[in-house]
Amino acid sequence: MIAQPSYYNGVPDQEVLLTQGVLRRRVAAWLIDAALITVICAALWACFAVLGVVTLGLGFALFAALPAVPVLYNWLFVASSAAATPGQAFMGLVVRRDEDLGPVSGFQALVASFGFYLTIALGVIWLAAALVTPRKRALHDIVAGTVVVRARALTDRAGDWTMSAQEAV
Repeated sequence: MIAQPSYYNGVPDQEVLLTQGVLRRRVAAWLIDAALITVICAALWACFAVLGVVTLGLGFALFAALPAVPVLYNWLFVASSAAATPGQAFMGLVVRRDEDLGPVSGFQALVASFGFYLTIALGVIWLAAALVTPRKRALHDIVAGTVVVRARALTDRAGDWTMSAQEAV
């Protein structure tokens, strides 16, 4: 049965389907992504260390690139056709444009990625904006014009909802 547009506590049903449980899923996705980023950084660190020894110290300058790994990881995955990091994809989330739920541009993905890590650096309290915004958007989402939604709640080609209200919980 296809869920028809209706209202739930004054909010359109589609919005509930898109954002129900997104905050918990975003936290879990971030933990998964943090673990993957740690593995990538550890592998790069080992490679840079070996390269530094082999080049008699010249390769040690590559260590300066390690802080860029999280931003690049986030940016490249969100800007890809998957529109989600591996953690987000595992948790059933995708990043979309807020205005029309279309795919994000590379620039939007860069702004969102950089803004997220800037928010982490300035104190995670700024992420609390997601608790009070209509689509559970954090400040970096608002600045970038993006929104994180449940992938199963997006419409298919025919325009029908792919997830019922019962599945949204």
